Amino acid sequence: MLIDERKNAILKLVNENGKATVQELMELFDASESTIRRDLTELDKKQLLVKVHGGALASSQEITKDISVSEREILNRDSKITIAQYAASLITDKDVVYLDAGTSTGYIIEYISASKAVFVTNAIAHARKLCNRGFEVYLPGGMVKMHTEALIGADTCEAIQKFHFTKGFFGSNGLTIQQGCTTPDVQEAKVKETAFAHCKESYILCDSSKFGVISSVTFADFTDCIILTDSSLSKAYQNYDNIKII
Repeated sequence: MLIDERKNAILKLVNENGKATVQELMELFDASESTIRRDLTELDKKQLLVKVHGGALASSQEITKDISVSEREILNRDSKITIAQYAASLITDKDVVYLDAGTSTGYIIEYISASKAVFVTNAIAHARKLCNRGFEVYLPGGMVKMHTEALIGADTCEAIQKFHFTKGFFGSNGLTIQQGCTTPDVQEAKVKETAFAHCKESYILCDSSKFGVISSVTFADFTDCIILTDSSLSKAYQNYDNIKII
């Protein structure tokens, strides 16, 4: 197959499926990893698709970028608080809870009534607020990502793996049926994925504006969690059993 033919075939596949991984493309076209990555880079430069970690997304998809905590706090604040109030009501005294970094999960803290619940979080701000409310809190080690004030890296994941959480509450920058729950940063995605795997019940706090949006890295499949969202959710998503509209 000629180079241009392969690139056209890659583009057609990505547009039809919404995404493709490097591994899938290597097997389909019997090409090396470096060849596929070079093709994706060239197609990305022409804005024909969006190259992301591990593959590519169709250019028609809306891609989110990482934004700071202060910027996130002003986005859809009322919806986030409504969702957080419901999430807090799910926590009992017997729970060991993982609380993901992010503004949506941070709003939960104010409304928790279960005084004996135990918390693990990778968010420095969350840990401080939980301590101020008198909760038992564990903060894993790791590197601080100043942009989001989250702990990330191998040390963070290693510490989280020692726990078995009854419930986990996570934020997500984007959510689609095909790409699942996504976030812009590879290292933050790995922390989320690690904690997610150690939760008996996993909840995604996601206001309706994030549905249909894709960020760079998937950390959970769409159907592997309970999604808490607001009443403005598009009808296209409302019939899924794992979605709870607050």
